[in-house]
Order: sequence, then C-alpha cells, then structure tokens
Amino acid sequence: MRLFASDRFEEHTPPPGHPERPERAEVFTAVAQAFRDKGGVVSEPRLATHDELVRIHAPAYLADIAARAGRATMIDDDTFTSPETHEIACLAAGATIDAARHAVRTGEPAMAMVRPPGHHAEPDKAMGFCLYNNIAIAAAALRADGLTRIAIVDIDVHHGNGTQAAFYADPSVLFISTQQFPYWPGTGSAAEQGTGEGKGFTLNVPLPAGTGDVGYELAYSTQVVPVLEDFKPEAILVSAGFDAHDLDPLAGMTMTTQGYRRVMEILDDAAVDLCGRRIALITEGGYHLGALRQCLEAAIGVFS
Repeated sequence: MRLFASDRFEEHTPPPGHPERPERAEVFTAVAQAFRDKGGVVSEPRLATHDELVRIHAPAYLADIAARAGRATMIDDDTFTSPETHEIACLAAGATIDAARHAVRTGEPAMAMVRPPGHHAEPDKAMGFCLYNNIAIAAAALRADGLTRIAIVDIDVHHGNGTQAAFYADPSVLFISTQQFPYWPGTGSAAEQGTGEGKGFTLNVPLPAGTGDVGYELAYSTQVVPVLEDFKPEAILVSAGFDAHDLDPLAGMTMTTQGYRRVMEILDDAAVDLCGRRIALITEGGYHLGALRQCLEAAIGVFS
C-alpha cells in the first residue's frame, strides 16, 4: 500500500471545540510515520489545480472559497475556514487524485489521509465540514484519464450527499453508500437511485441506528458486492469515514474496529476480483482519535 499524507493537514483550524479538529491530522501523521518506519512509502501531496477542481465544482463556488484565503470565516453552522484552509483543501484534493491515479497505474492500493473531508461538499455548496469533494474530484480526474467505469463506495456513517449529487445523472460512476438513516444530512434513502442516464447507478443502503459488525458485513456481502460485480468497475474509490465506530461521538452505530476491518477485507476482495486491486481509500469522518488510529492501522493491515 502507498500512503499520501502530510503534516500540513494540521494547519486547517476550525474554531476550538469543533469535531473536525487538527488533532485528527496529528493521528494521520503518527500513522504515516509508523508506516514509514516499517519500510512503507509515504508520498507528499501536491495542490490540486483549478482545472481539476472545476470538473466538479462551479467556478463561482471555487472563487468564493479562494477569496476566503487568509481569513477565518464561517460558511454555515458546521463549516469554517481558517487563513490556511483554501490551500490545505487544495492539498487534500491533490493527494486524493494522486492516490487514485497511483492505484490505477500500479495495481497497488493507496490511501490519502487528508482533511478537511469532502463527501458532503456539493458542486456549488460547502457543508458538513467539507469544502472540496475530494473523492468526486479524483473520480473526475480518472474519467479525464480515460476510465469509463469508476465505483465509489462510501462507508462513512453519514450519507455522502455531495458525491451523490456530483454523479447522480452519470452512468460512468457508480455511487454506493451505507449510512445511518434517518440521520444528518437527511439524504440517502433507498429510493434515491439516480436520474436520467444515471438511473440505477446510485445504490443507497440505509441502516438503522445500532447496526453493528454483523449488520454491516451482511450489507456489504449481500448488497454492495453484487452491485459492484454487475458494474465491473475499472477502479474502486472508498470514502473511508470511520465514524460508525461505537466510540465515535457523532453517530449512533455500534461498529468495532474489527467490523471495519471486515468491511475493508470485503472491499479488497472485490477489488482483487474485479479491477486488479485498483482501489484507493480517502479519509472522511472519524472523530474519536483512538478509534480513528485503530481503523487506519486496520486499513493498512488489510491493503498492505
């Protein structure tokens, strides 16, 4: 496995007490260093370009976020910028693109450990701690590279509304999401299946609060994997949110680290069978620092 990480992700600083705090990036840095100490390769990210961002986000929206550089601002009740945020968000998107491309070009799994997260960011709207939709931007980069079938699997406890919105009418990107439902942001019902040519290329698997390891394994084995098999993706991108963990303060699931490991084993097996192990993980949520580290280490163990 190749990691894409930087201690610069600590520079994005929402107000004190915010769940998406710089200490999350300190966990990324510690995990990356431990991986490097064992002989693993950690690549330094680069900034995404405007041309890469605009494949997903509206020009006016990009201009608004860029104009906030150098200032601390409030976008909504949950989403903030600090003076460094615009550059760090570009770094997160760049790391995600490079992780996805590495997996496609080499067949070696990759993981981008980045913040701010991205899957709630819609083409013209920031929300849910997210500014740029990292995984959507990476999928768009792979399409620009010539891929025609890309699967995105979102394992975060919250629905990836922004990623769904980006590809809702697009049959070249299969979007699959498991999430606590009903729960914030309110989207992600089973009835949301895509529109137009994209009809049938969105699969939402809403799960009730309290769903634990057994329920997650059943959902991935019996619902997610068969849809992946039918789609036959050329690459799989994973929105790797670890906030369904039973220690996480922001949701009501009862997943354990071992349960997350099992989900990742299922996805790894699917990637081996379907696309030559061309799979990349991108961090999303996960707000209990100990559980976050455990899950990242579990992912490295599965995909290394």
